[in-house]
Amino acid sequence: MSELRLRFTGPIAELAGADRRALLDRSVSPDDAVSVTTEAIIDLVRRDGDPALISLAREFDKAKLASLEVPRERWREALDELPEPLRSAMERAAANLVTAHRASIPTASEVVIEPGVVVGRRPDPLRRVGVYAPGGRAAYPSSVLMGVIPARVAGVEEVIVCSPPDPSGLPSAVVLAAAELANADRVFAVGGAGAIAALAYGTESIPRVDRIVGPGNAYVAEPKLRVAGACAIDAPAGPSELLVIADEGADPAGIAREMLAQAEHDPRACVVALAVGEGLADSIVAALRAALPGQARQSIVRDALQTRGGVLSADSLSEAVDLSNDFAPEHLLLVVDDPRELLADVRNTGTVFLGETSSVAFGDYMTGANHVLPTGGLARSYSGLSTLDFVRWTTYQSIDRTAAARLGDAVGVFADAEGLPGHADAARAWSHEELS
Repeated sequence: MSELRLRFTGPIAELAGADRRALLDRSVSPDDAVSVTTEAIIDLVRRDGDPALISLAREFDKAKLASLEVPRERWREALDELPEPLRSAMERAAANLVTAHRASIPTASEVVIEPGVVVGRRPDPLRRVGVYAPGGRAAYPSSVLMGVIPARVAGVEEVIVCSPPDPSGLPSAVVLAAAELANADRVFAVGGAGAIAALAYGTESIPRVDRIVGPGNAYVAEPKLRVAGACAIDAPAGPSELLVIADEGADPAGIAREMLAQAEHDPRACVVALAVGEGLADSIVAALRAALPGQARQSIVRDALQTRGGVLSADSLSEAVDLSNDFAPEHLLLVVDDPRELLADVRNTGTVFLGETSSVAFGDYMTGANHVLPTGGLARSYSGLSTLDFVRWTTYQSIDRTAAARLGDAVGVFADAEGLPGHADAARAWSHEELS
């Protein structure tokens, strides 16, 4: 067995104030170097446009770019050259994403508030969206599908993908293949803060977008926050998270597998199990220790478990759910006797997995649900990416002449109270007209 220390252990009820705050506060603040570099890159791209992006690619990606845009033929070649098992899996994931997201397309509504007063609300697809696809040490075609396909389903007119080039001057082949499969409109070999700045403000080649979505490291997350005043973004993203609630019938080895799978994302990933039942917490810890030596990304997993990992015991499922609702995890796995019954009490989570066979890995790739989810406790106020993120709402209202006469005096009273005589006059004019 490998020696392993977990950051959080013991009964939930005995979790000290400082430890409880550390468990709940998972916000990630960039260091000064990230902030300074990000600000400089954004300013550079806003000032110099394409030449700045070409220079940044040379500096950070060791790539000499003849053009920022990747020709569509290269996407098609990348898709055609995919190994058949991978292509089949990606096509299956894409089809499932279409099915799941079509079910959540928002619809218009209209209501008669009182006779002659009608208020409506209509979802209008965004005109142009930017999807960021990480590159560098790893490429994530699944994130391309998760960003592009919901936008397409929602009816977005133009979907642009940005992904960093390798030294050849092109993004990863699997990213290009995913862009073709998801039917993106344009792909640019641009990464990091430069890509975010270009999407938010526009350059000679890259048009300004209405919203930026997609994961990335600190040099993507920080610039997204900085450009949020000029362009909408998805939820601020941090390291991966998993909270497991388990009862007496749960398999400790299965819970350990799920925790290790999410821990391998990042040494700052947060994976915690809340165990209800005599000895279950100890059994989960033992299973983690037994499985750790066989992990291919053992050093990353170990760091995550020691920094933000935990196995806590709960006196009841109710106590566990209360902590989960405060914790607001990205992923919540319910390994309990009746997960659907417990689901009714769950709030504040990016997505819930019901039962031991509902592995989080299935949701990461294949179920059709989106894996772009709020982290760092932001599931208290943000939801996972969906078609709702790719529309804006137009509200309209109609007041007929009779209703205008009826509303005029009441609105005038409001306006007088707020010291706005022009508003009062505009409203009362209709009452007076009707009376005349």
